[in-house]
Amino acid sequence: MIGVTILGATGSIGINTLDVLSLHPGRFTVVALTGNRDVDGLYRQCLQWRPAYAVLVDAAAAGRLSRQLRSAGSNTRVLSGAAALEEVVRLPETDYVMAAIVGAAGLAPTLAAARAGKRVLLANKESLVMAGRIFMDEVRRHGAGLLPIDSEHNALFQCMPADRSGTLAERGVTRILLTGSGGPFRETPLAQLPLMTPEQACAHPNWEMGRKISVDSATMMNKGLEVIEACWLFNATLEQIQVVIHPQSVIHSLVEYADGSVLAQLGNPDMRTPIAHALAWPQRMAAGVAALDLVQVGRLDFQAPDYNRFPCLRLALAAMAAGGTAPAALNAANEVAVQAFLERRIRFTDIPPVIEYTLERVTPCDPVSLAVILASDTQARRIAQEWIGKLRN
Repeated sequence: MIGVTILGATGSIGINTLDVLSLHPGRFTVVALTGNRDVDGLYRQCLQWRPAYAVLVDAAAAGRLSRQLRSAGSNTRVLSGAAALEEVVRLPETDYVMAAIVGAAGLAPTLAAARAGKRVLLANKESLVMAGRIFMDEVRRHGAGLLPIDSEHNALFQCMPADRSGTLAERGVTRILLTGSGGPFRETPLAQLPLMTPEQACAHPNWEMGRKISVDSATMMNKGLEVIEACWLFNATLEQIQVVIHPQSVIHSLVEYADGSVLAQLGNPDMRTPIAHALAWPQRMAAGVAALDLVQVGRLDFQAPDYNRFPCLRLALAAMAAGGTAPAALNAANEVAVQAFLERRIRFTDIPPVIEYTLERVTPCDPVSLAVILASDTQARRIAQEWIGKLRN
């Protein structure tokens, strides 16, 4: 039995992972489930899956969960705090770690999983956005497995040559085509964007995702972060990656080769497909996803992104070009801005100015250590909050 620990079990990726695992009861066992403070969600999962450990970052929430599980006769041991996340990924019975905590909070436990030599199923793109060089060095140093879960990166992984060493050119690859739907505001008149609500931003036309990622899709910051992630995952340069808007979300990404061939991975927009691929690799197994009916799809459309509509994409590419800790600052400012928008403290169109203001005031430095990266993250959050405070006053 393969032991699986899920970081972020009560979120969208965590729930989908458990759904896939339920199709293969004799192949996997759940070692630990973790969450932030969703007591009820984690309680239900613990009763069904009976993990050895459950972790809630919030101590008060963990206390409530522990009492509820004891009353239900559960033997699951409840831990609390950020350090406990790292503890459960290092357990000898943990073979695979689904890294599905959203945002910078997922960096430390995901890095701990890599240092423990686990197979890391990477749904936390911020680990590479913030600390790409350090993270990839630790993966190589400790012999960890690294399988991308983002549908686009998983598609690229499937279309890339089996030999992962060397540059893209040395592997015969000339270009990566990273697709994105364009989100719910792809055709919304620009003059109406300041009026868009959190509910509208989270109503993605194709995917069911958490609120933060849904807003990132609406701004296309999600695609910008994915470009940065792809650079580290596939040893690519910015010049070798092209973002293409593909409204149907059927082609999840493409790889262009020197001989003119272009390989694409297609499928229904369902995160269970990349999750099942990463869990089973190098084999294949059922994901519970309906077969793709191209006749029903009917057409596949493509267009270039409009940076006037999606300035967050431009900002992300500029941060990667600047290098150093700029991507970490970008991510921090975006997290602060998106949270403020979700709390209705700023407008949808205020998100890019918050990020730009922050990047102009943070000097990128060499990310030589996790401490340096986290210091840049803290500084960027403070500056972003400062901008939001001025806006509200």
